[in-house]
Amino acid sequence: MRIAILSSFYPLRGGISQFNASMLEGLGKCHDTHAYSFSRQYPGLLFPGKTQYVTPEDEAVPVQAEALLDTVNPFTWIRTARAIRSWEPDLLVMKYWMSWFAPSLGFVARHCGCKSVVVLDNVIPHEAHWFDRPLTRYFLKGCTGFVSMSSQVEGDLLALRPEAPHILLPHPIYAHFGPRMDREEAARLLGVDPSRKTLLFFGLIRDYKGLDILLEAFRTLPEDYQLVVAGEPYGSFDKYRNLIGTLPGKDRVHVFPDYIRDSEVKKFWSVADVAVLPYRSATQSGISAIACHFGVPMIVTDVGGLKDTIGARGTGIVAPEASAPAIRREILRYFGDPSLQENCRKAIGEEKDRLSWDRFCTRLTDFAATL
Repeated sequence: MRIAILSSFYPLRGGISQFNASMLEGLGKCHDTHAYSFSRQYPGLLFPGKTQYVTPEDEAVPVQAEALLDTVNPFTWIRTARAIRSWEPDLLVMKYWMSWFAPSLGFVARHCGCKSVVVLDNVIPHEAHWFDRPLTRYFLKGCTGFVSMSSQVEGDLLALRPEAPHILLPHPIYAHFGPRMDREEAARLLGVDPSRKTLLFFGLIRDYKGLDILLEAFRTLPEDYQLVVAGEPYGSFDKYRNLIGTLPGKDRVHVFPDYIRDSEVKKFWSVADVAVLPYRSATQSGISAIACHFGVPMIVTDVGGLKDTIGARGTGIVAPEASAPAIRREILRYFGDPSLQENCRKAIGEEKDRLSWDRFCTRLTDFAATL
């Protein structure tokens, strides 16, 4: 099968690009693939992070992709659709995660000359706006089939397009960060205490991810706990910095407020005892795919698809609500029950086979063949 993939690719950085690079590699094992990317993903004024692009320090692996699609220039939408059509693919695969992309990707889907399958990160974004639903309806109507990675996203899809052909596939594990390293060495490199119980908050820092909730939960934890926060803030970090300054154990909160390049990721996960995802809203989480790779259990909130993808699989435990007392209780429960810790680690081992990229790509193409 000839498969065109249109989404974010190198030199664009972040979890979406990492997902696409892994999917491209997986599909390329059995199919003829060609990657198409954005020449401009977001206007600079609308991008909340430091940069959309990899830097020399990121050490990202280059991916060959044609950067054609400018989301704000309709003439490039025509050019992109024409380029895909001229390659004559059997299938176009796209990723969708916010309504900003609905006009450009929706146009290409309608004019690409083949059927299209969309891997949905979100149908409605976490920080929603009034225009999300009409734009997303336009996009969904132009596509042939859909892959949801959580039951929450599946439900959102069917609410907007009830008849949509779809399949539910869990988020595969990210394995490109390499193996765990020695805990004491990782702690030395990060400047943290390897003897303390270590909580990890990892990834882009956005309001809906609830870092403030975790900091309040940490406020009254015993002195043998420490918190590592690693990730680039989307927006100002001041409110979190001010909150940390009020904590009795502020010297046990270690903050790395930058984009974590691939070669550095293993340091943080090698020192972590448990990852905490105190999200106020969620669909699925790419962080859980990293946690599974490194064998680190998770404490998550009962929002979106986290309960199904983590709690139900036994790879972590679920707090009943996104509040500091609930998160604190689950942290203490986890560390107070060695059998619970062991069961979570065992479940993660079992998940690694189920969540392989080969399995994901095979099921995607099998689904596409039915459309």
